[in-house]
Amino acid sequence: MDVQTTHKFKSVLIAERERLLNNSKESIKHDLNISTDDLPDEADLAASEINQSLTFELRNRERMMISKINTALQKIHEGTFGLCDLCEESIEKRRLDARPFSTMCVNCQEQSEHREKVYA
Repeated sequence: MDVQTTHKFKSVLIAERERLLNNSKESIKHDLNISTDDLPDEADLAASEINQSLTFELRNRERMMISKINTALQKIHEGTFGLCDLCEESIEKRRLDARPFSTMCVNCQEQSEHREKVYA
């Protein structure tokens, strides 16, 4: 992969990581600071707990995505970005455009998902 393309992906990954971190900060300020004194009945309290549970699940998914982004940035630094972790072939640019933190080419990803489905 050429240097210009690598820099483009690095910029995209850094911007996405910043967006996710900002979302987390905003969520902590607004979604998770609910006083039970403000909730008049059990239904409101239950709705608040469901909202918090969904917020925690979303934050967990974002945390995992940030981890994948950090791994991709480390691979850029090491010079191995864009190579499949399994077969070590180049990952298609279209796949990286759609999901810049991909670690496997389409074929290896499909095989991995198939194995998970069979053995799950």
